[in-house]
Amino acid sequence: MTKTAVHMTKALPASKLRATLDPDRIPYEDSSAIPNRNVYPKFQPRAIQALSLALEIKGNEHNVYVSGEPNMGRTYFVKSFLKPAAAKATVPCDWIYLYNFEDHDKPISVSLPAGQGRKLKQVQHKAMSHVKVEIPARLEKDAFQKKHEAMVKKYNAKREELFSQMDATAEKENFSLSLDEDGVLTLSPIVDGEVVSDKDFDKFKPAERKKLKAKGEELLTRVSSLLRRLNQNETDMRESETALYQETAKTVIEESFAPVVEKFGHEEVLDEYFKALHDEVVENVEQFMPKDSTFAGLIPDGLPTGEDYFNRFEVNLFVDNGKTKGAPVILEGHPTAFNLLGSIEREAEMGALYTDFMLIKAGAIHVANGGFLILNIEDLLSNPNSWEGLLRALRSGQSQIEDPVDPDQVRARTLQPAPIDLDIKIILIGTDEHYEMLLYNDDRFEKYFKLKAHLQHAAERNAANIKTYLSVIGQTARAADTLPFTRKAIAGLVDFASRLVEDQKRLSLYIPLIRERMIEASAMARMAGKTKVGLAELGEAVAAKDYRVNLYEQEFMTDYDRQVIKVETSGEAIGRANGLSVTQFGDYEFGLPHQISCTVGVGHGGILDLEREAQLGGPIHTKGMMIIKSYLVRLFAQDKPIVLTGSLCFEQSYAGIEGDSASGAELASLLSALSGVPINLSYAFTGAVSQTGAVMAVGGVNRKIEGFFEVCRRRKLTGKQGVILPADNVVNLMLKDDVVQAVEDGLFNIYPVKTIEEAMFILTGMRCGRLGKNGKFPTDSLYHRVNSRLAELARLAKLMGCDSK
Repeated sequence: MTKTAVHMTKALPASKLRATLDPDRIPYEDSSAIPNRNVYPKFQPRAIQALSLALEIKGNEHNVYVSGEPNMGRTYFVKSFLKPAAAKATVPCDWIYLYNFEDHDKPISVSLPAGQGRKLKQVQHKAMSHVKVEIPARLEKDAFQKKHEAMVKKYNAKREELFSQMDATAEKENFSLSLDEDGVLTLSPIVDGEVVSDKDFDKFKPAERKKLKAKGEELLTRVSSLLRRLNQNETDMRESETALYQETAKTVIEESFAPVVEKFGHEEVLDEYFKALHDEVVENVEQFMPKDSTFAGLIPDGLPTGEDYFNRFEVNLFVDNGKTKGAPVILEGHPTAFNLLGSIEREAEMGALYTDFMLIKAGAIHVANGGFLILNIEDLLSNPNSWEGLLRALRSGQSQIEDPVDPDQVRARTLQPAPIDLDIKIILIGTDEHYEMLLYNDDRFEKYFKLKAHLQHAAERNAANIKTYLSVIGQTARAADTLPFTRKAIAGLVDFASRLVEDQKRLSLYIPLIRERMIEASAMARMAGKTKVGLAELGEAVAAKDYRVNLYEQEFMTDYDRQVIKVETSGEAIGRANGLSVTQFGDYEFGLPHQISCTVGVGHGGILDLEREAQLGGPIHTKGMMIIKSYLVRLFAQDKPIVLTGSLCFEQSYAGIEGDSASGAELASLLSALSGVPINLSYAFTGAVSQTGAVMAVGGVNRKIEGFFEVCRRRKLTGKQGVILPADNVVNLMLKDDVVQAVEDGLFNIYPVKTIEEAMFILTGMRCGRLGKNGKFPTDSLYHRVNSRLAELARLAKLMGCDSK
């Protein structure tokens, strides 16, 4: 065996470590020259299909759930798709609420063509203002006063005539008759020409009193018929006076409302409403008459409830689409029950709360009626009443505005507005987790949200998609008002998109993350006094973003520098290997190397996973350990049992460990411990291993490589250091410039492997060997040493077991 043996696997050249776009392939001078294009059919075909179907299918069941992760521009995507289609759609109608003169607690809802609601509100207010002024004015005019005086004179004459008859009848019987203001009739006898008072009447002898009383009762009977005629005359006078007032009010209301009725009376509901309004004004004409100024200022205006009587003649413009262009596209960012479903507000008056139909307020579902309502599912589910109310509205096809009442709360007097008919598409935006939760836990969700618009997080990196991606960059630059980006900067953004998705053959569709870097790069260019954003400014922006959030990474690197964390980047050791892990703090992910160690000895304990024993290992990590044991059984337990005691451990790991990406390094340290062949610690190894020994792809390879590279760089690169990774992960390499440059200069190496045998040859310089037809490994192979050691351990365990007996 020689440690300088030529590797079976060649190190990757620098050209394989990242995908790069040649700036000369960009046909634009800078980003300002990139034309606008509709990019979504190329990048989001599934979502486009779902939204397109939603536009075509009528009814309230084919609403849409847009599924995607945050930072994918979900809301922007939905609005960008809907607005062009909505602009071509018919403008929805206005909705108004009117006072219900027959049932005050149930306001009437009426739909009108767009813009007509405001016009009705204006002309009716103007008409009622005229009525309020004109009725008192008409009552003060000479013509009315003459009619009124003639009517009063007529009834007063009849009153005097009747009273004279009553008085004459009383005098004839020697009685005096008097009638007070309340209409109470009093008869008093006349004796010796004098009216007898109650006091003098008591002085008469009983017989005389009896005689006078009987005579008075007889007279009262005769006079009563005249008194009834007199009272009827008073009633007729009041009715005639009221009729005169009502006649005047009817004339005024008809004159004032003639233009309103002519313009809006063709609607059946409004025609009936105008008739009821006319009747209301005529029947309550006293409300329009001048108020007695005697107590002015002492009694507050309005009704005792705080309501203004004249409010009932107003129009509540509930939804106004007069200035709407096409169908509305509404985004409700705070969907409380009131904001989403509408509300019945209340006002305070002298310590009491009251409401009327003018305090019915529209919610987002009403404003978006006839168009599209966009809601975030997290916001919606945080308001359970909103979710339930939305489903009720979809089920009934109507929105019923009501007061949310706690079951234990005493229900106060409220209104029951007529429902609003709905013609609306709901667009919910959320994650796959929320979609599955609703799908499995709420049967109504599947019924009313039949269309799933699934956003894909990446697109294939080909010539057509790169061209489309340039349009994204151009549109984003214009929308964010950044400086123009040069060709090199544009190419750098395309490459950055591949780094975000960690794939040389794909482009990230997390467009908001691209936008952030563009805005920051533009700011840095402005600070430097430049008129365009170059590749240098883009690189600075990316590095500055990392710098703002990489404090914990730097703290770890300081610990590596001080050897507080024990990881060797040179030399060799038996039973030790460098593994790689990914750590995330907030939105920043970075890679760190770890020392993985293994010990083996005689016994029946098997290989212990110390992470699992300490309850620090997750189930996937435990599965990786089981696969390692299965691999040993497949290779070395065909002619003997595997009997040993050993342990595998992540040194200086004090937090939980999950995933199987270190199973390759763990197997390498185990094979080294069994064979006694040292591992070259200049290398770090990442990769999962299968039961057959295949090294399988893992995640986070870029951060892992960069983390080990940074530790090596701080300790000075020797040209012998490097990282071993699964061959399947080569396509995921989008490494930083300093790593690529170090590889190009021969100071760092990256080896792709397909099997654990290839990895062990790089790590140890010794071939693993293959099992021959004789059932043995070559004597100069690594696996021969492993097999021999396992046979020895089994023999020793058996001997020790015999001795113990």
